Amino acid sequence: MSASVDRFAKDYRDALQDYLRDLGEAHLNRAYEMGRDALVAGCGILEVAAAHQMAVYHVLAIEEAAARADAFQAASRFLAECLSPFEMSHRGTREAALALQRLNETLENEAKRIAHALHNEAGQLLASVHIALAELAATLPVPAREKLGEITQLLKDSEDALRDLSHELRPMVLEHLGLLPALRFLAEKAARRNHLSISVSGNNHARMPASIESAVYRAAQEAVNNVVKHARARSVRIQLRCGTRWVSCIVHDDGVGLAKSVRREESTGLGLIGIRERLGNLGGSFRIVSRAHRRTTLLLVVPMET
Repeated sequence: MSASVDRFAKDYRDALQDYLRDLGEAHLNRAYEMGRDALVAGCGILEVAAAHQMAVYHVLAIEEAAARADAFQAASRFLAECLSPFEMSHRGTREAALALQRLNETLENEAKRIAHALHNEAGQLLASVHIALAELAATLPVPAREKLGEITQLLKDSEDALRDLSHELRPMVLEHLGLLPALRFLAEKAARRNHLSISVSGNNHARMPASIESAVYRAAQEAVNNVVKHARARSVRIQLRCGTRWVSCIVHDDGVGLAKSVRREESTGLGLIGIRERLGNLGGSFRIVSRAHRRTTLLLVVPMET
């Protein structure tokens, strides 16, 4: 054990011994304060439990057999009081996670609304402009008609950009077909736009909860974006594996890898923070394996039962 844990164990033993002498309320208050200090110092519940076990063994060894049952009950009350700050912290963390999960769901719904607006309303408006330009072109001389053709092409490029943005905000293929087809659609778009070779494999055929599909898709999307921005890779592999209890996704590239300083910067970036929060709310996690001038792999795991 570390010095701080050793010190906590000794203080806990002394405090428990004081409490068992007179069962005073002040000693229970001391137990609560010790638990709070241990929580702030980074001690875990298992370390507190180990300190309690050693203290009970030391203190109750000198008790008479007839008094041990009452002493055990009193020691249990002392431990419960010491652990109450951990319980309150756990409850607060759980409530914060639920609030963050509701926020993510709200953001996804808002992204879906905006995507539909871009796809439907903006699409209809652009279609009307195309019709108006076509009618105008018939009335113009050839030089002006050629200029109008350039404007029409710019309008088509804008339409394509809006369509891509709509799919990035909320891909319809994810909503209607599921995670694996959505990842393939993401790979096809990213490969064409960035001149990459991106392959997708997986064993997923059944639909999963929308929260899991969305979190895994967003994580893979952010990983691909990072590859495009930083890796200077030629190829990317996305592997999706779904079991009865877990779903995992691996994004592997053959790029230059990340130096330690870049990995630290990336780990605090908004994209990866978002991934960590989304997965954490579902009980999942991710890690990045990379070395300077070598390949990079992102591995994420999410439990199927959340």
